[in-house]
Amino acid sequence: MVQERLQQIFREIFSDDDLVISDGMTAADVPGWDSLAHINLIYAVEREFSIQIADERLASFATVGDLREHIEELSGVH
Repeated sequence: MVQERLQQIFREIFSDDDLVISDGMTAADVPGWDSLAHINLIYAVEREFSIQIADERLASFATVGDLREHIEELSGVH
């Protein structure tokens, strides 16, 4: 469930209806994933899942899978 919702957020933020995310994906794998897009992505994730990601955790996400796992921890949704 988190994966599907996260997929939709990525497609909206990066304006790419064909974008398919995977746990091993990094910012380098997504055209346009710069610092502004990252802020927009995190904001959209927080809003979608009704969570607050601590600032000190933001730099710890090396992959999309890291982000997904943290969302699952905070939201209790899998």
